[in-house]
Amino acid sequence: MSLMTGAEYIESLRKLNTRVYMFGEKIENWVDHPVIRPSINCVAMTYELAQDPEYADLMTAKSSITGKTINRFTHLHQSTDDLIKKVKMQRLLGQKTASCFQRCVGMDAFNAVYSTTYEIDEKYGTEYNGRFLKFLEMVQEEDLVVDGAMTDPKGDRAKAPHEQADPDLYVHIVERRGDGIVVCGAKAHQTGSINSHWHIIMPTIAMREADADYAVSFACPSDAEGLFMIYGRQSCDTRKLEEGADVDLGNKQFGGQEALVVFDHVFIPNEYIFMAGEYDFAGMMVERFAGYHRQSYGGCKVGVGDVVIGAAAVAAEYNGAEKASAVKDKLIEMTHLNETLYCCGIACSSQGQQTKAGNYQIDLLLANVCKQNVTRFPYEIVRLAEDIAGGLMVTMPSEKDFNSATVAGRNGETIGEICNKYFAGRPEVSTEDRMRILRFLENICLGASAVGYRTESLHGAGSPQAQRIMIGRQGNIQGKKELAKRIAGIEK
Repeated sequence: MSLMTGAEYIESLRKLNTRVYMFGEKIENWVDHPVIRPSINCVAMTYELAQDPEYADLMTAKSSITGKTINRFTHLHQSTDDLIKKVKMQRLLGQKTASCFQRCVGMDAFNAVYSTTYEIDEKYGTEYNGRFLKFLEMVQEEDLVVDGAMTDPKGDRAKAPHEQADPDLYVHIVERRGDGIVVCGAKAHQTGSINSHWHIIMPTIAMREADADYAVSFACPSDAEGLFMIYGRQSCDTRKLEEGADVDLGNKQFGGQEALVVFDHVFIPNEYIFMAGEYDFAGMMVERFAGYHRQSYGGCKVGVGDVVIGAAAVAAEYNGAEKASAVKDKLIEMTHLNETLYCCGIACSSQGQQTKAGNYQIDLLLANVCKQNVTRFPYEIVRLAEDIAGGLMVTMPSEKDFNSATVAGRNGETIGEICNKYFAGRPEVSTEDRMRILRFLENICLGASAVGYRTESLHGAGSPQAQRIMIGRQGNIQGKKELAKRIAGIEK
């Protein structure tokens, strides 16, 4: 079974004994929970599109391990064409869901761990790369979702992992056995972790010898003994718990997800250990994963941006303002910003190069430029969308008011009739349709989906300063100085 359907994926989650906590309670049936299910639907879309012949070229690939057709989210990139198709696939899924579809972190982790373990083995004679390939073959064959987990809580940022008052603020090895290791700690802000079959853990920063126990990478199932997750809150998330909620949700079917993943003395067998103390390679794994994931944002956020631009244009039309030159200019600017992000994603992909291990890595400088732009442009895109939509986007009465039969007017008008009367736009457009597009924009600009489109654009794959540091390292200022000296006639 190399390709699951969306329905098969959802059923596969029911077989897991994943421990999930939310709002202070353990959630027994988390698969059907109204707060969580929209994020599961997003992941299911990665399976559904892989089944569609129209999208087969983007959504599937030929495994470099087995030669079988696999979901691209489980693929090791074999060329710059693969890197480009990855970005195009991510844009497509953003267009289909207007949300985070959660499998990118696993795909990016696969490629970073694969190339890094190859070089660890080369230096130390370890067996990490072979172990990883066996694990990935299983993932490809069963078409599994794997959460790539890098970010630790970190505690006091001024201190190294081993200097923390609580050692568990970074995932670390607490016991070494002949058959494996025991780990403690947590990974924070983990996108799609609850919806994943497995987790693949990576260190979060470059490390020195004193932090060797924190230089650890491994895979473990989501329902491993000692592993549990605490669901992260999102803006307006309790709207999903309201009885009969539909229009007020903005995006009822799809949504994102983040959680705190806790490792409480979790045993990891040797076969799933990919780094265990090789601190001098922690920075390499972090840098490579970050590069891949910063490339990803040039696809997924662009797809969501396409939908935001479309929604703003619909709102203008429903308001009767679509012909206004100011509105047209704002839509042009939104499109310009969005396509610039896409250009960056394609550029860093097309300039990728082969690693020692054989898979392809993006151009790290251009990937960091891509993500630096992503930390800014979506914010301007939603600002312009809010400008076009108008204040009604955030001051509308509730869906229940629009449907209310409570009499309030002197002539017997109901609350619902009054709302539909005063919030009408163009005569040919129903008030409900106008409300739906404005609620969607509220959701993506300020509500639950703003987590994935706004704040994740800022902090996901590293905050803005992280990219600026990498741009400074890779920008080759010295080489540029030499170019200028040579043309200016300055001798060395």
